[in-house]
Amino acid sequence: MTARFHEISEANHRILNPISDDKLMLLGYLCGLQPGVRILDLACGKGEMLCRWAQTFGTNGIGVDTNKTFLEIAGQRANELGVAEQVQFVKADGSDYIKPELQFDVVTCLGASWIGGGLVGAMELMKQGLANENSLIIVGEPYWIDLPPMDAYMELGVGAEEFATLEGTLDRFELCGLELIEMVLSDHDTWDRYAAGQWMAVSNWLRENPHDRDVPELAKWIEQDKRAYMRYSRRYFGWGMFVLRQMA
Repeated sequence: MTARFHEISEANHRILNPISDDKLMLLGYLCGLQPGVRILDLACGKGEMLCRWAQTFGTNGIGVDTNKTFLEIAGQRANELGVAEQVQFVKADGSDYIKPELQFDVVTCLGASWIGGGLVGAMELMKQGLANENSLIIVGEPYWIDLPPMDAYMELGVGAEEFATLEGTLDRFELCGLELIEMVLSDHDTWDRYAAGQWMAVSNWLRENPHDRDVPELAKWIEQDKRAYMRYSRRYFGWGMFVLRQMA
């Protein structure tokens, strides 16, 4: 998906992952967030998580993303919620943003493990930003509810080894020396709201921009996405936010 397609399809979403507002806030409570906690959110999108957590828990944070449009929306949201002094949004590549002098209590990356070339690489990257042994990693990642038929991998555009089952995902955490201490998982309704919200956004855009050069390609993409979701994603794909800490 191109950056432009991503912006168009996410027009109706504040949270750019299949998770509800309630579950996003539940995650913050489970992590024991409190005033003064410093958070780094890699590939932060529209910055909703950082802004809401800053408003509710008094946390401070930096959100990093390469999408200028999303970062502008994030800044507007911070002003709207009155947390502009608590959060900062930076246009940068999350894959090389962390430096030795940048250390955080919580490092997050929701739905963007591609910044590290996959889940294991992303977690190794995130570990570099942890302030101490009690600091948390929060990663949002798809997983297979059940292994799908071979045709699904091609239709969904994912490699057979790109994602794992829940147990296999746990194995990947432990491979990185990380202990899983909490998790919040999506359900079918959450996935439906996320996927169908994209269909509505794209449909509206296509009607409003019938002469745009990208209309044929975008229309083809969203039709393929709908069919792949109905045929495979809804049945086989899960999505979760996993809270991790370095093993003692």
